[in-house]
Amino acid sequence: MQNNIEVEDKGKVDKVTLFLYLLFVILGWLNIYAASYDLENATGMFDLSTRAGSQLIWIGTSLLLAFSLLKIEVSFYETYSFLFYLIGIFLLIVTLIVAQEINGSRSWLIIGPVRLQPAEFMKFIISLALAKVFNAYDFKLMEGRNLLLVSSIILVPTILVILQSETGTALVYLSFILVLYREGLPGGVLFMGVAAIVYFILGIRFSDEQIGMLSKGEIMAVVLIIIFSAAMVWGYLKRRKTFYSILLISSIPFVAAYILTFFSLSVDWGMVSLIALAITATHLLYLFLRYRVKTYFYIFLFLVVSFAFLESTEYAFNDILQPHQQMRIKVALGMEQDLSGAGYHVGQSKIAIGSGGLTGKGYLNGTQTKLKYVPEQDTDFIFCTIGEEHGFLGSTLILILFTVFVLRLLKLAERQTSTFGRVYGYGVVSVFFFHLLVNIGMVIGIMPVIGIPLPFFSYGGSSLWGFTILLFIFLRIDKSRRRA
Repeated sequence: MQNNIEVEDKGKVDKVTLFLYLLFVILGWLNIYAASYDLENATGMFDLSTRAGSQLIWIGTSLLLAFSLLKIEVSFYETYSFLFYLIGIFLLIVTLIVAQEINGSRSWLIIGPVRLQPAEFMKFIISLALAKVFNAYDFKLMEGRNLLLVSSIILVPTILVILQSETGTALVYLSFILVLYREGLPGGVLFMGVAAIVYFILGIRFSDEQIGMLSKGEIMAVVLIIIFSAAMVWGYLKRRKTFYSILLISSIPFVAAYILTFFSLSVDWGMVSLIALAITATHLLYLFLRYRVKTYFYIFLFLVVSFAFLESTEYAFNDILQPHQQMRIKVALGMEQDLSGAGYHVGQSKIAIGSGGLTGKGYLNGTQTKLKYVPEQDTDFIFCTIGEEHGFLGSTLILILFTVFVLRLLKLAERQTSTFGRVYGYGVVSVFFFHLLVNIGMVIGIMPVIGIPLPFFSYGGSSLWGFTILLFIFLRIDKSRRRA
């Protein structure tokens, strides 16, 4: 038995979301024209041989697609969710086998004059598959079999897309962990993901400064592991005294080593950090054996796995990531400048945005973008066109509109009366939130360049179709929700 959606065609499409979609599409088209505008060979906005003209065709087909999606019964999406998923996986495999290499990746299927990127469509397909699974009667995420199934739905396409060298799109799929968190994934899992990112950044950023057995970054990460472990005792077991005792005991090696420095004795701070970590681990095991509380053992495992992950970061960075990916991360972390190589995109983008000042240079008057200093300025880096021509005020307005858009989607997701609708809605929110956060972050230089588009603004038919399908399936589900 399933919690099926009751279709009510008397409902209306959410006007706020629809208005924002149309506004974004129009603004995106105008900015694509501005980003691809050629000062020497200026063409009209409706010239179909230009990027803006091609995007206009994609916009027209997207509107037809959106209208069609609103006419399809919601039960169709639920019934054929798994079929869509199998077709999507098949297309990813075919793409991996037959696609030609374009800009370092093999992710495009070329069908006559049309190029499609199947990975873009997997965003709504994964959302549908997750919604279908969660909508099963008495589904409990944290049961082993269910957790494995849900993880596989996300990880299988992620791996296939990574093999296509589309790391950015693969990372978008991992944003679905926010859906799992909403549906019962313990907050500790999400915390561990954030902690892993922190360990990776510290381990790589300060890897060149060796202090005894460990690098400076590893020592900093070890201290954080100890603090996190103690904080989890307080957070999960509500034992403040134990929290303080762990911090006190683990600090003894550091205090003793610091005292030794007054006697002109050399101290291996890396060894000191390892001793403190070992003391913390031993203390957690002692607490588990004494009180027989499994939470202590789980925190002990967190400590061990955290340190193992920390020690693997250097191998992953040097031996798994490609050289250009390594350089992008180094540039983002401030380890390298490389203004003529991997850092060129970001450097020119920041110059363009900064030159816009408060109000911008005016539409079609951006010098950095018109003179083509910014690569990919009509696709992944289109936000720099907005910043240069419309300045801080224009950029802020776009950010505010996108914030309203995401918050509106979140409200729609929460008001769903079926598990299917709610889970799919959170999938939509996760994808848009991740795209906005990472795209704008990489354009202004606070995140590595991973090559993902700005929704509805970046040039590209596959991305526009993908975002349109993702959004309008949700609007159709919302339109048909049961009402009190």
